[in-house]
Amino acid sequence: MAIRVTPVEDGDGPLNPSRRELIKRGGLVVAFIWLSGPMRAWGMAETARIDQGQPQFAPNAFVRVGNDGSVQLVMPSIEMGQGAYTGQATLLAEELDVGLDQITVEHAPPNRKLYSNPMLGEQATGGSTTIRYCWSTLRNAGAAARYLLVSAAAQHWKVDPSQCTVARGVVTHAPSGRTLRYAELADAAAQVTPPDKAPLKSPSDFQLIGKPLRRVDTPGKVDGSLPFGIDIRVPGMKVATVQACPTFGGRLVSVDDTRARAVPGVLAVVKLDNAVAVIGEHFWAARQGLDALDIHWDRGANGKLTTEQLFKDLAEASEHGTPIVGRDVGHVDGVSGKLVSATYQLPMLAHATMEPINTVVHVRPDACEIWVGSQVPARCVDVATKITGLPAERIVVHNQYMGGGFGRRLFEDSVEQAVAIAKQVDYPVKVIWTREEDIAQDRYRPAYYDRISSTLDGQGKPVAWTHRTTGASVLATFAPSAMGKNGLDPDLVECAADLPYEMPNMRVEWVRHDMPSGLAVGWWRGVGSTHNVFVVESFVDELAHAAGKDPVAFRKSMLGDNPRALAVLELATQKAGWGQGALPPRHGRGVALAAPFGSYLCVVVDVEVSPQGEISLRRAVTAVDCGMVVNPNTVEAQIQGGLVFGWSAALYSGITLKDGAVEQRNFNDYRVMRLNQTPPMEVHIVHSKEQPGGIGETATVMAMPSLLNAVFAATGVRLRTLPIDRSALVSDNNALKAALSAATPLDIPSDVASVARMLV
Repeated sequence: MAIRVTPVEDGDGPLNPSRRELIKRGGLVVAFIWLSGPMRAWGMAETARIDQGQPQFAPNAFVRVGNDGSVQLVMPSIEMGQGAYTGQATLLAEELDVGLDQITVEHAPPNRKLYSNPMLGEQATGGSTTIRYCWSTLRNAGAAARYLLVSAAAQHWKVDPSQCTVARGVVTHAPSGRTLRYAELADAAAQVTPPDKAPLKSPSDFQLIGKPLRRVDTPGKVDGSLPFGIDIRVPGMKVATVQACPTFGGRLVSVDDTRARAVPGVLAVVKLDNAVAVIGEHFWAARQGLDALDIHWDRGANGKLTTEQLFKDLAEASEHGTPIVGRDVGHVDGVSGKLVSATYQLPMLAHATMEPINTVVHVRPDACEIWVGSQVPARCVDVATKITGLPAERIVVHNQYMGGGFGRRLFEDSVEQAVAIAKQVDYPVKVIWTREEDIAQDRYRPAYYDRISSTLDGQGKPVAWTHRTTGASVLATFAPSAMGKNGLDPDLVECAADLPYEMPNMRVEWVRHDMPSGLAVGWWRGVGSTHNVFVVESFVDELAHAAGKDPVAFRKSMLGDNPRALAVLELATQKAGWGQGALPPRHGRGVALAAPFGSYLCVVVDVEVSPQGEISLRRAVTAVDCGMVVNPNTVEAQIQGGLVFGWSAALYSGITLKDGAVEQRNFNDYRVMRLNQTPPMEVHIVHSKEQPGGIGETATVMAMPSLLNAVFAATGVRLRTLPIDRSALVSDNNALKAALSAATPLDIPSDVASVARMLV
């Protein structure tokens, strides 16, 4: 499969070779291994707009067949590492009866009418909805195109279409052996009356769906030829970097740019209401110029805000705020038994995608052109229209491959800023945020404060359940019309109001407590489920301990008529060896079970906790029922990556505030797991005939509770606040003192030592 390219040459002559170019030159041997196989026809390049040229056959918004033999998929969902290219192309190719290597993929242009995701109510990629949305949409599109092409062949031969078969885009009349290629049928197929609904293949006839196919973007990643948004170059382009007010809601008062303008290569200093950008001939000039600015900020109302104050306000709102009921079953009040209660607290989180925020913009008097990797391309048009005053039809967005999204690129704030900068100059500008700016100006996953309780009967079974979560709503700012009539944000109770367990008496509530003005929030990989499943599954473990029961047996006793949940629980625990012999001291095994995004998962994690409180993951076993599987390779990869993403957050990640500003700056203090910390991971996929569920975010949802339940099993310490406080896991003070006295500085189990280990 290929991605069509519009080649762009640099108008200022050759640039210095980049690291990517060195990878391309040095990776030829590795690339040859990939490209010499059956996937050799795949190439990756900058995507072109679908309105360039008129294909001979375009039966719907997604399929284009040319009389040159090309088959194009206009991809409704964006690729950001989750396997969307491969999954969507597989669905189309299956019903169209072509090979993946015959398909060219193009990003859909901004067009809500044609490409809105009905599950999100917007032209957007997120919420683990791509396969759930495209499962019918793209299969129907491919089946309709195939029907028309076969009908055109049958009409040409004057035969019954049922006598025709298709393989790799070649229609064959079986009795006579005559053949016609799709390329030869494109013109005629465009004249055939389309059916109301073309028949879909039976799963028993699938040739591609369900097979472990290679991802189509792997060769381009291996040889460095796959371009991301940050790789875009256009003629005459200059490079800018930017600094916004470090406090949320603050403003720019003044800036002295005398020293900055003396830096070689600096071209301009651009002022915005709350930020300053320096434009240079290249990024280093812009960065040096930015560092040379003398900036005076008005730090605003949040100038003294701290993390401690943030959680104090959340706790007070939880106690005294007005709750909105997400689910109310039976009567939770007055139920007799043993009451177990707990409070959980989760921090703000940054997305920290591998590719930092970047946008290329060229504003001209009559048009605005944007190159960006965005999960919401139509919203990029909206903000460009607002800033430039140009009509929407004069805004052109070239969407790009993304080096991670995790929800960050669901928001168009950085595009709005880039357009405002580019509007002030007469040449194209690539605006790149530094990693420090990326973390300091993110749209953060909100902080949460949860109070949860349950009443156990005489047999230790929960008979009442109350869960109140307090936090900000992302949906209220992203799509306020999608809020419930009672003001409920369904995301805030997802996987909390719909437990996999039977609960005769249950009340789930949300207290809305917005973040301070100016502190923007956003969805983070796993959205509400990540927060809620951590609380619910940690607390279920607490209940099992309070009842004196095995955590797996305790869960089984509550599943009732939920065969899919029971199946993944039994499969994962059996594969992990649950209950098969005692573990060594300070080793523990934890379990978590949930049904996020329409899929069912169980994760079992083995850990070892040193006497000094350091956690080592030893093994992870996952069982997943995500309905019908398009590509098991993608499922396995997303489970593995999602677990590492979630474990990283549990072990290290948290955004904290001091004097109104974010304290974390880079991957030294906003850490992710390293390769040598990643345990062996097994993924067992349940064969299912159910409709596809989501997969991209599910493992992130499961990572935190499975890890912390394992830590409890190893240490007997129940942690209810993230990220993990290692000091709470120290076996005793003597062990810690002995370790510190015997250790070199790089052996000390502290955040500082962790950073040092990363640098050696």
